[in-house]
Parts: sequence; structure tokens; C-alpha cells
Amino acid sequence: MAHQTALSLIQLGAIFFGLGLLGRLAGRIGMSPIPLYLVGGLVFGTGGLIELHHVDEFIELASEIGVILLLLLLGLEYTASELVTGLRSSWAAGLVDVVLNVTPGVAVALLLGWGVTGAIAMAGVTYISSSGIVAKVLNDLGRVGNRETPTILSILVFEDLVMAGYLPVLTAVLAGVGFVAGLQTVGIALAAVTLVLVVALRFGRYVSLIVDSSDREIFLLKLLGSALLVAGFASALQVSAAVGAFLLGIAISDSTAHNATKLLEPIRDLFAALFFVLFGLSTDPASIPPVLGWAVLLAVVTASTKIATGWWAAGRAGASRYGRARAGSALVAHGEFSIVIAGLAVAAGAAPPEFAALATTYVLLMAILGPVAARGLEPILRSVDRLRARAA
Repeated sequence: MAHQTALSLIQLGAIFFGLGLLGRLAGRIGMSPIPLYLVGGLVFGTGGLIELHHVDEFIELASEIGVILLLLLLGLEYTASELVTGLRSSWAAGLVDVVLNVTPGVAVALLLGWGVTGAIAMAGVTYISSSGIVAKVLNDLGRVGNRETPTILSILVFEDLVMAGYLPVLTAVLAGVGFVAGLQTVGIALAAVTLVLVVALRFGRYVSLIVDSSDREIFLLKLLGSALLVAGFASALQVSAAVGAFLLGIAISDSTAHNATKLLEPIRDLFAALFFVLFGLSTDPASIPPVLGWAVLLAVVTASTKIATGWWAAGRAGASRYGRARAGSALVAHGEFSIVIAGLAVAAGAAPPEFAALATTYVLLMAILGPVAARGLEPILRSVDRLRARAA
């Protein structure tokens, strides 16, 4: 027992230290660390260079907490009134986003013979942009105050609202429940979303008072405890635990939400990193080459459709051609939530082995392509315009 504990501690320490090095490398080259975390998981997982055998249970539990914290902090970013306002102002662009970016995932899943379950899961993978990567890119490039930025943020808000309805549907499909039970699950989820929005709009200050505390230790314990409790009850009701955490985040408002975000961000990053590693660990690198062509095709198509979505939406808001280009390219990046969706499908055993490989490869490509497109599309467009002006 002592020997096994020693090996577990050594392996876990190596994982944490390795993640730190990968995160530092990502910061140096100006990209999201998510692709490097996935690669790290591939190296040390099934079929990788070195297989880890003593920390699986801890990483699995930690990764579940990572998903809960990801969605909790996403909810903390928005108040209920902001979500309602964002939904009203961005519904048209949001619907365009859904049609253009869900379709490629569904089409590829059906072409590969993964059936309805695979198509529904793949639709979410190709649809949802990475709000974390997008926010970082906007901040790094100094575009937070740009005219097109509210359009970008409103589309991200719409996507998050879609996720609140999509995740329960996906959970029901993955569980293989019948049509009536599936409708019941979706109905419970939609009722919960509606109830939380009403409570947050009218009584949000009371929810905040329950979890708030001037003592950081007590505040952290109450936050984590309430998040895990809500996620657990949501899961027991056949609603995604992630949706429960997201709804709790929405209900917490004002300064409490701001302080909670500052307190939880480092913990979220730690557990979320383990989630990405776990997904990489569960993917056999040998399964990637057969789906690499499909991943590249999806990356090219959905990068184009995301750019088209942002271009059209920013144009409706009165942005210039360059503003449209900035808006479209900012939406390209995919990351944490695409992997969350893929992770749910893989954990449920409802997706074929190739699904994890395709999702991993696709997210690797999009997480790298997104920041590159955000930096490069506008300068390319300006260069083309200059060449056209000279030719004229």
C-alpha cells in the first residue's frame, strides 16, 4: 500500500509539474494551453509513450469537478438581466450561428455512420466557441473596447444559453432513455433554467447573501459546497451537473460574483487542466491518423462558418469591413466546452472510439487556428485592399 501511494504521488506530482511547464510554454508563444494539455494526455495515456496506472481514479473525480467549475464560472460572468438582454439583441445572429456551425458536425457524424447520438454530440463540438480563448485574445489584442466586441460577446452569451438547453438533451440521448423520459428530462431542465432566471432577476441578492462571506476560507468552502450540491442534485434529476453549476453561477450576482470569480479562477484552472489531460489520456494516439482528414475538413469548414457568422452579425451592427473581419475571426477558437461535450459522450460509452480521436484533433486544430486567425485576418484583408488600390 505504501509503495502504491508513493507511485501515485510521484505520478501526480509529475502531471502537475508537467502541466505547469506546458502552461508556461503556451504563455510564451501566445496561445491557449488547452491544446498542450491534450497533447500531454495523449503522450501519457492509452497507446502513448508512457502509461499512467495509479492516478486514474483521482483524475476522473478531479476532471468532474473541473467541468463543474468551468460552468460555474461561466455563469458567474453573466447576470440574469444581461442574459435576457443578450438573448433579445442577438437572437438573429445566434440562429445563424446555430445553423452554420451545427450542420458540419452533424453531417460528418452521419457520414461516418455514428447515428443520431453521434450526430447530436458532434453538433455541440463544432458549434460552441471557446469563450475563454476568445476573451483572452480580445484582451491580448486590445480589442475589448472595439465597436464589434459587443456583437462578439452577445453571440457568446447566446451560445451559452443554447448550451443550457442542449446539455440536458445530450445527457438524455447519451443515457439512452426513451422519448417520454427524454422529454421529461428536457422539461425539467428548461423549467430549472426559467426558475433560476426568475429567482436571479428578483431575488439574486438573497442567493448571493447565502454564499457570501468576508472570510475567504469560509467563502470558498460555501462556494464549492453549494456548487457540488447543486451539480449533484441536478445529476440526480437526470439534468447535466454542468447545467446545475451554470445556473448557480447565474443566480450569484454583483460583488459576490466578482469576488467568487477571483477566488475560484486558480482552482478552476487546476481542475480543468486535469479534465483536458484525462480526455487526452482516454484517446489512443493511433486512432488519430484515420480521422485526421475529417478533422482538418471540419476545421476549415467551421472556421469559415464562424467567420461568416461574425462578419454578418457585426455588419448588422454597423461595423466596418475590418471590424467584421475581427468579429468573425474572434469566434473561430474552440476549446473547453467542445471537450466537455465530447467527454460526456465518451464517458457514457455512447460514442465510438473514433469520436474521441476526432474531437481531440479538431479541438487541437481550432484552439491553435483561432488565435492565429484573430491576429492575421485583418492584416491580410488590409493588404488585399492596398493591392487592389494600387492595381486600380
